[in-house]
Amino acid sequence: MFTRVLVANRGEIALRVVRACRELGIESVVVHSTRDRDSAAVRLCDVPVHIGPPPPKKSYLNAAAVLEAALRTGADAIHPGYGFLSEDPDFAEACQAEGITFVGPPPETMKLLGSKQSARNLMADLGLPLLPGTLEALTPDAAYEYARRIGFPVIVKASAGGGGRGMRVIHEPDEFPAAYRDTQATARMLFGDGAVYVERYLTGARHVEVQILADGYGNTVHLGTRDCSVQRRHQKLIEEAPAPGLPAELIEEMGAASCRAARAAGYTGAGTFEFLLAPDGYYFMEVNCRIQVEHPVTEMVTGIDLVAAQLRVAAGEPLGFGQADVRHHGVAIECRINAEDPDREFAPTPGRVDTFAVPAGPFVRVDTHLRPGDVIAPEYDSLIAKVVAWAPDRPAALARMRRALDEVAVTGGNVRTTVDFLARVLRHPSFRSAAHSTSLLGELLPDSPEGNHG
Repeated sequence: MFTRVLVANRGEIALRVVRACRELGIESVVVHSTRDRDSAAVRLCDVPVHIGPPPPKKSYLNAAAVLEAALRTGADAIHPGYGFLSEDPDFAEACQAEGITFVGPPPETMKLLGSKQSARNLMADLGLPLLPGTLEALTPDAAYEYARRIGFPVIVKASAGGGGRGMRVIHEPDEFPAAYRDTQATARMLFGDGAVYVERYLTGARHVEVQILADGYGNTVHLGTRDCSVQRRHQKLIEEAPAPGLPAELIEEMGAASCRAARAAGYTGAGTFEFLLAPDGYYFMEVNCRIQVEHPVTEMVTGIDLVAAQLRVAAGEPLGFGQADVRHHGVAIECRINAEDPDREFAPTPGRVDTFAVPAGPFVRVDTHLRPGDVIAPEYDSLIAKVVAWAPDRPAALARMRRALDEVAVTGGNVRTTVDFLARVLRHPSFRSAAHSTSLLGELLPDSPEGNHG
């Protein structure tokens, strides 16, 4: 096992990794920006290291500064969390060159699966179901003709994209040329790669993902499904494990397909295979080569600590269990509490927090880095807490989550949160009956951009 791990992230995920390290007897190093010098992860770690000013490009995305901090503090490994450098194969290669373990899949696997186009090509070769879409780069004119052939609406996606960014749904042919160019420009700005591809857009589909774990000895298991259909701007707001209403045969088929693809790609560590579900079947979307924001719901129903598993596998240990050993108990639901104003198209609301009360009680978990007096910074993601409720069945889990949200209180300046909106979603008839899809926010907010996505 490692002696010292550097945590290359911030916020709740940095704190989550620090806690896992402490439980495993590993010292933790936390890099931080000037803005985060008094953050929870910095306070609890063994060695804090300042690496730059608040803008991410000058701190958390500064790969050279992160690597230098690891070398200077004698870290054996770097855990990147999610976002920032977590899916950067060049950074993983740089770690490898310096003899530092990157907690994640090998760089070559990240390159293969990190490009949505190359991942689609691999899945096509393996026989996984795909929506009609381009498997190679096309000129704008050729992409337009392809879109007309498969039929609108279509979605244009950045090949190197992730986290719901670099996507654009196009409903009408005359919108396509400008939207295609805009998505290319966005992809270049966000990811340094302007490659995009076109795919048929499913209206009213469900977004379901499969969590996998793989070690370096050929052992690959799936930990079941999560439903992540409640989204705004392709970013998730509520997640649930297991995905409700799926036949056991379908869950096993999706899990087996994910494990087969992970083995073919040489995957090690924790990863997520994402699918769209429609009445006629399921379709592969993409792979996330990192821990997911929503990983707690899987932990709650399986009892498996995913971050600890990541660290053990990265240290060269076997998983220690097989597919037959994975058991699921009850239902877990996660609500992401964001500092955003749903009445203003989920605009971020940074500012100082005066009061912050979180729920408690049986089978309620809150992952947060926030405390009263902290400042929600405009430079970073607006996630301030994840509230997770577990119960033996779905109705009880929903009731527990509604109760938990009632206990959340955040005040301060202009700070607004998504708490009340999430409570509205939980009360919506289609969500209560597990008949919801990615169109649900369009039903709740018909006059917003979400309502224009079908």
